[in-house]
Amino acid sequence: MSKEKPFDFILFITVIILLAMGIVMVLSASSPSALAESGNSYAYVSRQAVFAVIGIALMLIISRIDYRQYDKFWKIAYFGSLIILAIVPILGSSAKGATRWLEIGPIRFQPSEVAKIALIIFYASWLTKNKDKLSSLTNGFLKPFMFLIPIAIILIFFQKHLSVTIIIFAIVSIMMLMAGTKLRYFVTLGSIGAVGAGGLLFALAKFTENGVYRISRIITFLNPWNDIQGDGWQIVQSLYAIGSGGLFGVGLGKSKQKFLYIPEPHNDFIFSVLAEELGFIGCAIVMILFAIFIWRGLLIAMRAPDMFGSLIAVGITSLIGLQAIMNIAVVTSSMPNTGISLPFFSYGGTSLVILLSSVRSTFKYFKIM
Repeated sequence: MSKEKPFDFILFITVIILLAMGIVMVLSASSPSALAESGNSYAYVSRQAVFAVIGIALMLIISRIDYRQYDKFWKIAYFGSLIILAIVPILGSSAKGATRWLEIGPIRFQPSEVAKIALIIFYASWLTKNKDKLSSLTNGFLKPFMFLIPIAIILIFFQKHLSVTIIIFAIVSIMMLMAGTKLRYFVTLGSIGAVGAGGLLFALAKFTENGVYRISRIITFLNPWNDIQGDGWQIVQSLYAIGSGGLFGVGLGKSKQKFLYIPEPHNDFIFSVLAEELGFIGCAIVMILFAIFIWRGLLIAMRAPDMFGSLIAVGITSLIGLQAIMNIAVVTSSMPNTGISLPFFSYGGTSLVILLSSVRSTFKYFKIM
């Protein structure tokens, strides 16, 4: 028989191990950049450690809240996401040609990270309330995706945030499939959509700077060595780092590519520094930990006491699992660079705090063996 526990211990330990490894890798990967920028090798890791403590504290606080309470705010979650994302292009701060951050006093965060969780709550509630209509094409497929159109427009055209758009669409698709939407709708219309999206991207390349930027990323992905000194620099340096790691790595802290060869190695490309320092063994351990996370998350979703809780668990698991898969695919040049972070590893306070909070609050009340 199942026994109700306060949380899934295996999942909890997995997250703590990933977090600990992530902080160690931020320290190793960021030290050269931090020293060059501020004269303090510990500048980045000290801030990341603070955010980790805040995230763990929120884990403990939010764990006291029954996830069923989130169902009361499903409409607020959606419209709040629209509002906060729409404010960013107007009042947000820019970096590297993109406006994705909001600053409130000393606090600087990416609203898109908040929007991911809010949309998971919204779709979990909406799909639960419309579960009897999900077998139809209109109500089960087209209507749910219509909610994403305004989100996608804001993210792609105003924030240049294609990676988050892809992640959100993927999460919603998985949640819809788990809720009961027919797979054939995704296969048929997904194929049509892929062709249409490709045509749109090439059309945009002729008229907009954003379109040219996206096309250049695809061309670089196909052969980054054709432009080593330009767009291909980051991925080529990443592959050098991975190849240098071998089976056991060159040793923790001994990466050469992190010395200003890989741009901001503590962010999206931190996995390549891990591969160089810890080798294939270290990479395998990290991927196994993420696999355990996905396994426990799906197990929790299967044993959730209601559909709403099950879909939230599916959404959170998909969010972290997909980001991990996509990030590793990018740094190994298995897919074009989309600027996606590695959960619990990449430097960033907003993402870390929100992920830690969502994992604990979502899985608190579910039945685990």
